[in-house]
Amino acid sequence: MTATNERLLTILPAWNEAESITAVIKEIQRELPEVDILVVDDCSRDTTAAVARAAGAKVLRLPYNLGVGGARRLGYRYAAEHHYDIAVQMDADGQHDPRYVRDMVDALATADLVIGARFAGEGAYRVSGPRQWAMKLLSVALSAIAGTRLTDTTSGFRACRGELIEFYSRNFPVEYLGDTVDTIVQTRRSGYLISQIPVSMRPRQGGTPSASPAKSMVYLLRSGLALLLALVRR
Repeated sequence: MTATNERLLTILPAWNEAESITAVIKEIQRELPEVDILVVDDCSRDTTAAVARAAGAKVLRLPYNLGVGGARRLGYRYAAEHHYDIAVQMDADGQHDPRYVRDMVDALATADLVIGARFAGEGAYRVSGPRQWAMKLLSVALSAIAGTRLTDTTSGFRACRGELIEFYSRNFPVEYLGDTVDTIVQTRRSGYLISQIPVSMRPRQGGTPSASPAKSMVYLLRSGLALLLALVRR
C-alpha cells in the first residue's frame, strides 16, 4: 500500500459516537494493522473518548464543540507535528469501509488529494430531493474548478499526503460544509491535484442520522452559500 518507511494516520472526528466507535476502530485495526488511528473527540457528551482509548486508538479531546471541520484541522495538525506521510480522514459512525483505504493511498501516486466517491459506480448509496439537487450542483461547479470529474464533493472519506497535510493543519476550514466544499476550492487554487475513486457507503453502525425533509432543504440553501463563500474567499 505504501513504501515501507511511510507512516499513515487515520483521522476520525467523533461527536457522541460511543455506540459505534469501538467497532470502527477494531475494523481499521483488522484491515490496516500497519496504520495509526487518531480519534478527535469534539467535546462529546457521552463516553466516546474513553471508549476509543480503550479500543486502542490515540485520542485528542477538544474542550469545546468546534464541529467536524475544527476536529479535522486538529487531526491534521497532529499528523503534521508527528511527521506522518499520509493522512486518511474517515467518519466515526462506520459508514466508511477501511478496505478502500489501500486503493485511495495507491491513487495518491498521481494526486495530492483523493476523494472516496459514493456516486462513481460502486455500491447502491442514493440520495433524493433537495439533498440530491445540492450535491449535483456542487459536483458540477467543483468539477470545473478541480479540472476533473468529481461526483461526490461532500464526501468526508479522503486521503492526502506530504505538503497537503501541513497545508490542512494551518488552513483547514471549520465552517459548515467548509471541510468538504471549501477544501476542494482551496486545495485546487493552491496548486494541488485532486482525484477520486469509487467507494461503497454503508449504513451507520450507531447513533442517529440527521436527515429529514426540512434539514434537506436547509442543506440545499447552505450548500449554495458555502459554494459562494468558497468562490469569493481569497
